[in-house]
Amino acid sequence: MSMYFAAGSPTTDLSPEDLRQAIRKTLDALGERKKVLCLPPDITRYHSRAGELTRYVWEYYGSRLTDVLPAIGTHFPMTDREIETMFGDMPRDLFRVHDWRCGVVTLGEVPAEFVREQSEGKLDYSWPAQVDKLLVEGGFDLILSIGQVVPHEVIGMANYNKNIFVGTGGAEGINKSHFIGAVYGMERIMGRADTPVRRVLNYASERFARHLPIVYVQTVVAKDESGRLAVRGLFIGDDIECFERAAELSLKVNFVMMEREIRKAVVYLDPSEFRSTWLGNKAVYRTRMALADGAELIILAPGVREFGEDPEIDRLIRKYGYRGTPATLQAVKENADLAGNLSAAAHLIHGSSEGRFEITYCPGHLTREEVECVNFRYASLEDMMKRYDPAKLIDGWNVVDGEEVFYISNPALGLWAYRGRFEQ
Repeated sequence: MSMYFAAGSPTTDLSPEDLRQAIRKTLDALGERKKVLCLPPDITRYHSRAGELTRYVWEYYGSRLTDVLPAIGTHFPMTDREIETMFGDMPRDLFRVHDWRCGVVTLGEVPAEFVREQSEGKLDYSWPAQVDKLLVEGGFDLILSIGQVVPHEVIGMANYNKNIFVGTGGAEGINKSHFIGAVYGMERIMGRADTPVRRVLNYASERFARHLPIVYVQTVVAKDESGRLAVRGLFIGDDIECFERAAELSLKVNFVMMEREIRKAVVYLDPSEFRSTWLGNKAVYRTRMALADGAELIILAPGVREFGEDPEIDRLIRKYGYRGTPATLQAVKENADLAGNLSAAAHLIHGSSEGRFEITYCPGHLTREEVECVNFRYASLEDMMKRYDPAKLIDGWNVVDGEEVFYISNPALGLWAYRGRFEQ
């Protein structure tokens, strides 16, 4: 087990040339490789710098990089335009599409006893360690899993083996892992590297995936004092150490610990990144621990046009709505369609305020009726953009017409928590 590269601190600012040289140094150290697979995220993690890093791998290996499989999980496949935006001039014939319904193999089963223990007795099912069959059948002598470590609502801190077992996983594995996190409790998970979901994935890595030649390339990205995105860290290795070191740094630069609660928050969703509430509800996940009881969360969502990234999940969200944990768990018990799609059920729990604060969505392409039917409040995007103009607001505290609001320009880049609530 090895760390091939490690650099990072709260003040580090790695340039594109620094990243290129880090990739070259790592690949030199790995020695001769004949057939390489890259597993970057999709366009929804554009800011991870994974597109740039994948391009440097291609520059190094040339034709020996035979496949690039974006780890989309259940997201929409990347379009040609998105591939060009994220990966530049890399040949399109390198890119594969992950088929999470039919294109996976099961490496092994994490026992129900272990899942029951990690969920504190709330769940009693085994968990299948599923991956895209390309990883197993492709004959690769190197698999590079590339992505960003950042606070995450399902697993605590994103990336590492989540990119493998969820990003290239199958429906059952994705559904069940999401549900473990949801029933355990989002507030107990977010911002923590060691969580029940992570332990389940680590069990699978240690027992079922050791034969796969995976090396993890993990970035930590945060805004600097001017608001520009900076790469604060890069950690490359073939075991959990690179993830743990990245997570430790991410906690320092992506986690905003607040001394007082927010009464009104305004969150902007970049239309190039957020097209659904499935993704856009990061505005809910990442702020909920900072919001006071009775607070209002206003979500400016010019690109949001649907609820789910998948037609069936979209249908389930529309049918059951964001109505909180008790209602969702009851719906799972009583309805086979929701019980058969536990990641959708988990998402409905994650996206609810549990009645503690108000969520007002201002979407560019959904109607009032659609928004209110899923249990959000609706407001006109045009009206709210005039009142809370993203071009004039700064990240953090602002005063608008005598009212104090807390503004967040991209919820994917951090986690906000009131110290008192987090420490509880």
